[in-house]
Amino acid sequence: MILNKALMLGALVLTTVLTTVMSPCGGEDIVADHVASYGVNFYQSYGPSGQYTHEFDGDEEFYVDLETKETVWRLPVFSTFISFDPQSALRNMAVGRHTLEFMIKQSNSTAATNEVPEVTVFSKSPVVLGQPNTLICLVDNIFPPVVNITWLSNGHSVTDGVSETSFLSKSDHSFFKISYLTFLPSADEIFDCEVEHWGLDEPLLKHWEPEIPAPLSELTETVVCTLGLSVGLMGIVVGTVFIIKGLCSVDASRHQGPL
Repeated sequence: MILNKALMLGALVLTTVLTTVMSPCGGEDIVADHVASYGVNFYQSYGPSGQYTHEFDGDEEFYVDLETKETVWRLPVFSTFISFDPQSALRNMAVGRHTLEFMIKQSNSTAATNEVPEVTVFSKSPVVLGQPNTLICLVDNIFPPVVNITWLSNGHSVTDGVSETSFLSKSDHSFFKISYLTFLPSADEIFDCEVEHWGLDEPLLKHWEPEIPAPLSELTETVVCTLGLSVGLMGIVVGTVFIIKGLCSVDASRHQGPL
């Protein structure tokens, strides 16, 4: 049973440490205007174990891949300054499940509404046939954070070149997630981003195909060339007429002489 957003997220946040600024002159704490939050979030997912992420001030630092039991850093450079034992994630998740089960039993809150996610598919850069590119599937307004994103090429599942972010939190307690697909654009290949979520009665397919200008037919090309040639010839004729008229006017003026 899903609790309301505030209760659910409150139960899943395991640790929050608020930072303060110490006075350099002696003992008193000076609270900064902006207090950064630092903590761990545990989200339910389509997988059997859920998702474990570590955030600082609302931005993800890393998550733990519970299948490979590895720490995956949002920016690899972070791993040079700090390390994290994935076993700690497993222990914290066990504590989180126990806490959540206790709060579910103690709470009289009504079930939260499953939101309908919003899906957008677009390319990273303008599409040029034969030039490598990346498709981006943005799934927004996710709640609860349980979603499955699949790429399809001409109706067939694609796994090569696919990567995705973890659930990224928003100020309204909903989430968004981004899936990436690297591909080589071709005229005969179309893609779909398939999204499964509890707020959907059936999987949602978001279609994408390259926008390629339709080639001109031979007849159209002939007509265009003929029109262009006709306009050009007409311009030459009109220009010649104006030149002749101009010369005639000059000659007439010379023959009349001064008054």
